Amino acid sequence: MNLNQSQRFSAGLSAIRSWLTFVIIVVLLGSIGLGWVLKSLLVLFGLILVTPVVLFVGLRWWLGRNLVQGTCPSCGNPLTGLKNTQTTCPFCAQSVAVENANFQRPTEPGTIDVQAVDVTSKTLESSQE
Repeated sequence: MNLNQSQRFSAGLSAIRSWLTFVIIVVLLGSIGLGWVLKSLLVLFGLILVTPVVLFVGLRWWLGRNLVQGTCPSCGNPLTGLKNTQTTCPFCAQSVAVENANFQRPTEPGTIDVQAVDVTSKTLESSQE
């Protein structure tokens, strides 16, 4: 046997080895029973496919119930926040609390929030003429 023939023989033997290993594993699993392996693979595959869908639907449902959209009570720009939390308006940097599905400025109890009203007036000098 020359060197070239021995290399071909060892290459053929390695191919036979890999197929023989595969056949032995299949025979062993067949003697034990492949039902539990197949069922566990199907459960694992189902969990991998179903879990992201359930998480996505659950997150959309939760956001639909807890996300509040409105306007800032200080500057009037649009805001988005979660129920019963505090956030800061990105436009005016005012601290804003989300209560009863509305945005309100957080104040201490007993504080009266007054809106200023612009009133036009005449000066005394212009009314006397």
